[in-house]
Amino acid sequence: MIVGIDLGTTNCAIGVWRDGRAELIPNSLGHSLTPSAVSLDARDGSVLVGLEARERQSTHPEDTVTAFKRYMGSARVTKLGKREFLPEELSALLLQRLKSDAEAYLGEPVTEAVITVPAYFNDRQRKATRRAGELAGLKVERLLNEPTAAALAYGIHELENESRFLVFDLGGGTFDVSILEIFEGVIEVRSSTGDNRLGGEDFNQVLIDDFCARQAKALDPRDREDPTLNQRLREAAERTRRALTDQHASLMSIVWRDAVLEEEVTTEHFETLAAPLLTRLREPVLRALRDSGLRSEDLKEVVLVGGATRMPVVRKAVTRMFGRFPSNAVHPDEAVAIGAAVQAGLKARDVALKEVVMTDVCPYTLGVDTMERGAKGVVRAGIFSPIIERNTVIPASRISSFVTVQDNQSHVNFRIYQGESRLVSDNVLLGQIKVSVPPAPAGHVGVDVRFTYDINGLLEVDVHVPKTGERRELVIVDDETMSPAELERRRASLAQLKQHPRENDANRHALARGARCYEAFLGERREFVARCLAAFEAVLDGQDPRAVEHAREALLKQLDHLEGETWF
Repeated sequence: MIVGIDLGTTNCAIGVWRDGRAELIPNSLGHSLTPSAVSLDARDGSVLVGLEARERQSTHPEDTVTAFKRYMGSARVTKLGKREFLPEELSALLLQRLKSDAEAYLGEPVTEAVITVPAYFNDRQRKATRRAGELAGLKVERLLNEPTAAALAYGIHELENESRFLVFDLGGGTFDVSILEIFEGVIEVRSSTGDNRLGGEDFNQVLIDDFCARQAKALDPRDREDPTLNQRLREAAERTRRALTDQHASLMSIVWRDAVLEEEVTTEHFETLAAPLLTRLREPVLRALRDSGLRSEDLKEVVLVGGATRMPVVRKAVTRMFGRFPSNAVHPDEAVAIGAAVQAGLKARDVALKEVVMTDVCPYTLGVDTMERGAKGVVRAGIFSPIIERNTVIPASRISSFVTVQDNQSHVNFRIYQGESRLVSDNVLLGQIKVSVPPAPAGHVGVDVRFTYDINGLLEVDVHVPKTGERRELVIVDDETMSPAELERRRASLAQLKQHPRENDANRHALARGARCYEAFLGERREFVARCLAAFEAVLDGQDPRAVEHAREALLKQLDHLEGETWF
């Protein structure tokens, strides 16, 4: 069985194509979205994933982590309890949970997956995502760009006439812009760009910074280093931002050091705070249009995707950019997972899906480092020489020619980079290849370098010296390729983590949420939460499944009444 997975910064979702349609798979709590959160319970060493983990973020900040997708492809280590995790290992725990939910729902093993990634993810980030899938026991059939997945959810693969769309994808941690064209059963990505460090989390941060500035007398600067305070601020900012979606004003409130701290935030004030972020949304849109050779009036629709596009300030900004209202025909949180499920159906060659050809583009420029000689003969090293430009339709093959720069040079060493900066030091090093050249005066020996880049992000480098016929080849499959033994070792290490049965998830979530609310409130409301928790725990001790279910529903209703419904 092959599934489609949206591995998001804030939430994840998993879907399947069956019975002629894309279907999202509910998790153990019955929700289609699973928060991208992982927590370790210090008492028994068990791992919690999803909503029950996110509820522990403010009560157990040192044992809980979210938004780790932002660090995919890096060596950043997160310590939870006594264990250390790389971002791809945390993502693997999420994928394991999604895989388990799918197998319970479908009643058969899930072995393959299409996993979505931001269009602007670089080579390292994509390969780390693939490794996460392998660690979770999945064969990753394809990494699908999120805007392309959203376009499939929108249904452009079913359109007959030639059309052009811009997909504006603002999620929890990343921002992507892609322009797609459909003609004669072909979906072609004309351009992709974005910002991997811009999303809903950044809009939360401006609210946090403003709140702390207005509460400067109550919050000591040293308090900002306290993880518990940071998580309470983050949760309060998230609730405030969501409330401003359909309200003119909202009260941002936290409890800190036995005091209630509150500040009102209006939509006008929030828009002022967010102005620099809204400005950052504009440049990727302009770049995507420039790279595609299109104007905004050439687009049939501007399609909004990603939970952060629910914000009125973002919708207003997009409307101003294009001089028209964007389309909200697809569910902003579910579109990418639905599109991944459609792609999974295409991979499985489901008869209900008509044949469609999809082309994509290389999101970053690929090239090598070179030297250049200035007007006064000064040689500068570390200059980036592009070979395959960004937004080149893939698969693609391009060749560039270079010459030696020193007399009697014996070899040429090409370092291969990905990025857009003129200096290679600001780009991403992918690998290097060395070739021998015959001794000769500078500039007399030529070397041809061919790059071939395929749909799965595999880059093949071919270096040829015409004068001697010598040739060297390098295939950059992964800058951190895992041997079968290493893969199995890391997989076994994750498997050692104790995971409670799915049937216990609902109760663990209710207890974690109750504990968080107890810490978040004071006075009568805190006492009320304590009584509710005590009543639920007493029923849990009785181990009557039906009574536990009723008591849990009652507890969650009381907490909803107290603080508002659970958000995703």
